[in-house]
Amino acid sequence: MAEERTPLLTAKDDTESTYVNVVPNKGPGNYAHDHTTSQVIKDTRFAQDSSGSGSTDVRENLLYEPYDGPLVTRNPYLRQSSSVAEITQPIYLSWKDINVYAMPQDRGCCRGPPKGAEPRHILRNVSGIVKPGTLLAILGASGAGKSTLMNVLTYRNQTKNLVVQGDVRLNGVEVGKNIRNMSAYLQQDDLFIGSLTVREHLTFRALLRMDKRIGKRERLQKVEEVINELGLTKCANTVIGTPGRVKGISGGERKRLAFASEVLSNPPLIFCDEPTSGLDSYMAKNIVQTLKLLVSKGRTIITTLHQPSSEVFEMFDQLLLLTEGRVAYFGPAKEALEFFTGENFQCPPNYNPADHFILTLAILPDSVENCKRRAESICNSFEKTNTCKAIMEDIAKVMDTSSTGHNLSSEFDSSRYGAGWFSQFINVLWRSWVTNVRDPMVFKAKIFQTCVISVLFGLIYLKTNDEYNQNDVQNINGLLFLLLIQMTMMNLFAVINLFPLELPIFLREYGSGLYGVDVYFLSKNIAELPAFTIFPFTFCTILYWMAGLYQAADNYLILCGIIIFSANIAGSFGYMVSTAFSSVNVALAVAPAIITPLLLFGGFFLNNSTIPDWLIWVKYLSWFQFSNELLSINQWKDVDSVYCANVTDYPAPEGSPVCGSGTAILDGFDFKEDNKLLDLVVLAALFVGFRLISFIFLVIRAKRSKA
Repeated sequence: MAEERTPLLTAKDDTESTYVNVVPNKGPGNYAHDHTTSQVIKDTRFAQDSSGSGSTDVRENLLYEPYDGPLVTRNPYLRQSSSVAEITQPIYLSWKDINVYAMPQDRGCCRGPPKGAEPRHILRNVSGIVKPGTLLAILGASGAGKSTLMNVLTYRNQTKNLVVQGDVRLNGVEVGKNIRNMSAYLQQDDLFIGSLTVREHLTFRALLRMDKRIGKRERLQKVEEVINELGLTKCANTVIGTPGRVKGISGGERKRLAFASEVLSNPPLIFCDEPTSGLDSYMAKNIVQTLKLLVSKGRTIITTLHQPSSEVFEMFDQLLLLTEGRVAYFGPAKEALEFFTGENFQCPPNYNPADHFILTLAILPDSVENCKRRAESICNSFEKTNTCKAIMEDIAKVMDTSSTGHNLSSEFDSSRYGAGWFSQFINVLWRSWVTNVRDPMVFKAKIFQTCVISVLFGLIYLKTNDEYNQNDVQNINGLLFLLLIQMTMMNLFAVINLFPLELPIFLREYGSGLYGVDVYFLSKNIAELPAFTIFPFTFCTILYWMAGLYQAADNYLILCGIIIFSANIAGSFGYMVSTAFSSVNVALAVAPAIITPLLLFGGFFLNNSTIPDWLIWVKYLSWFQFSNELLSINQWKDVDSVYCANVTDYPAPEGSPVCGSGTAILDGFDFKEDNKLLDLVVLAALFVGFRLISFIFLVIRAKRSKA
């Protein structure tokens, strides 16, 4: 094999640099690794003639840890152009004696678990090691413990009733939850903002997730490289789409986009949870080929798969078979058949080896005891093999190594986020705005709802002047309150129906350290502010002049301001309900139940002077009450005469009987003009209070999320 020259250290002067390759005698670089072509593990060191006499001092290159993956030739002065090939540091992932217990569930009401209930042993003494440049596939029947092991290794999706014991290390160092900063986790379900294009999505990820030391131009260049390398060029400008709503890219392209999203951050360690689920055999093979491409650059990849085809099985470097929470086989995939043949479980000719292994280790319902005895026998036999003993020796060597662990902390940024707060805010705000603007279904529905309903209300309450009789008083007051209800319901249910759908994406991106809760919440609020302003303003503009409300420009503008304020409070209430409940259906059921009593205390159905003292506090939670009072004052304070019901001509003839005034109408509802400042203060407090409570709920959900 030709010697590689990798100048990861440069001289401080212009002296010509030379490189020598040294075969290390110890350390994790000694561990053999199975490739189709054998390679010598070498450590690149920098050699320089420091005295000018021809003698060379060799000093170890501490920025490069040797690994037995494919070697990549680099230009001595230019950065590697291929983003897929750039590996900061190879990673050895090892785990030893992993035991997981599912504790019995409490029966509630402080009664504890049922009597006689015992913990269920999910994983039993599972150990293993994965080396750089290796694709490890975890196979097993349903209930074998594949997902549990993956969750333990990634420190994700672990529920409270699980007790985990064991040791997980990277390059011999315990990193705990910090493994998230050094790895990528591709979960089974792909979550994307469907209104973004592929290029926009990757650009968004690159600006927020890549190393802070990389400039914007380099980030955008890396996006184009990843698009080209992972076969996304044809769909780069296509919207991702939302299944069942907006047509977008295909299922295979979505999977490759998920890989591209994680490769941007240059992780040396990648976990994949059933990346081929839901794909046909051709697309599944294509996805595994993508994994092999990533592995060929020195990455460490662990994946769980469900019934891989024989062609896919041939691509695996290492294979881990689980049954009943134990290791049935762990080693080179090509040697698994030999092991099972030695146990008298020979694979039939022209039969998929993966299916043979899974069926052999499966626990069938009609012969549970026999299947368990067979699985236990296979697991016990594997523990006695030289392969198992060699793996345990490799694990012990890696866990005893500390020098590589020292470099781990320096090579990876320990901070949770890859971008600063302001950069997070700008990019998340941009995405939130694009999402609102590009959602054609919602946008068209809002326009239709605003225009049609406002015109309908205007026709029902049609009045071409602002002279009022007693019949008009009832119509106007009813219209003002109906306007409040309409704006509340339109904005409340718009938030409840849409905001929870985006929450899973937020929780996953927050869990991966893309941005903070405050950034997301603030950006979401600001991005939706125009919609909460323009549509209520349009509604009021159409209705105001059709319904014959008090015809003065300042009164019109004040009414628009009050309605816009009320619409935003309703949106705040919608955020609070949406973040409090994880289900859209539950939120839709709870919201009307809370709105109904608030409507009753809105000053229209129940006079303020008759509210029982022990329920007076409910009034201060009802924005209907204070908005209705402001609207009524704005409408009636300048009306001097209200004619009797029999006066229908316009303008009213001289001497027409007057039955009241605007002040009398306000007194009838117990509305006082002196309360305007109090009304505004309470409305502002409700707006801020609802948003603050919803933010607290969102923080709690984010902290508790297992995504």
